[in-house]
Amino acid sequence: MKILVTGGCGYKGHVLIPKLLSKDYDVVVFDIQWFGNYLTPHKNLSVIKGDVRDVESIPLDGVDCIIHLSSIANDPCSDLDPKLTWEISALATMQLADKAKREGVKRFIYASSGSVYGVKEELQVTEALKLEPISEYNKTKMVGERVLLSYENDMVVQIVRPATVCGYSPRMRLDVSVNLLTMQALTNGKITVFGGDQIRPNIHIDDITDLYLHLIDHPEITGIYNAGFENISIKDIAALISKKIPAEILVTPSNDPRSYRINSDKILATGFRPKKTVDDAIKEIIQKYKNNELKDENRFYNLKWMQQTVLTNK
Repeated sequence: MKILVTGGCGYKGHVLIPKLLSKDYDVVVFDIQWFGNYLTPHKNLSVIKGDVRDVESIPLDGVDCIIHLSSIANDPCSDLDPKLTWEISALATMQLADKAKREGVKRFIYASSGSVYGVKEELQVTEALKLEPISEYNKTKMVGERVLLSYENDMVVQIVRPATVCGYSPRMRLDVSVNLLTMQALTNGKITVFGGDQIRPNIHIDDITDLYLHLIDHPEITGIYNAGFENISIKDIAALISKKIPAEILVTPSNDPRSYRINSDKILATGFRPKKTVDDAIKEIIQKYKNNELKDENRFYNLKWMQQTVLTNK
């Protein structure tokens, strides 16, 4: 099977691509590489530096499956330049889906987001709830979903709404909660928690990438699926970290009271089982740091890096 992964040089891509190669898939990565490329060369791997907004430059010859990871990731980055966000995260998705249909691609896996639900009072946020996106990021993900669902009679469409991803990747992100708080403890001996009582769903990077493999193996699993297996408060995350690294926890007021729990029973019913936890992610990050395989660098913070590089070069 030949698989095209857009955004394959990102946080999830750097964990997913080696797994795809280990399954003997032919893999084409298409990525603008704003954050670099740390993928290990492989005989079955082709890495193309390109912009998804130029859909004609995306090679689909012989491609059986698209895993569409490409987007402007997270709310703050998306709000930096809303026009850019809509072009990359919505319009490019529409154009890629159209091209995929015209060129006979049979499978399309789309990385949406659990944040498309917006603020919910329900304790269990299931796929049946109404979408009420707030940020540009949420809105473009919702639009991407709707576009792809319109092609479900033309190809197998599999949509994943992940919780906040945590854990180590060669293209690390230190701007997501578990990773951020762990690095704070390692470098400052202090963890700053805003509010802290908010419950948020999490998923280990190994589990979200394993889920994409699960979907490839099961084309009969179509439609939309939540993926968040550990609903835990920010304060409890900080407590887990402080048990492993002596660190002072500083709690400050928060203007973001959102608290929700993603329910992932629907994907669990397909036979998928997560293997790792937030605690595993914390331990792995600590070990990588102690082994000098991970440092606190600006390129691991999407917002900082985009402000310093991408937007200054426009």
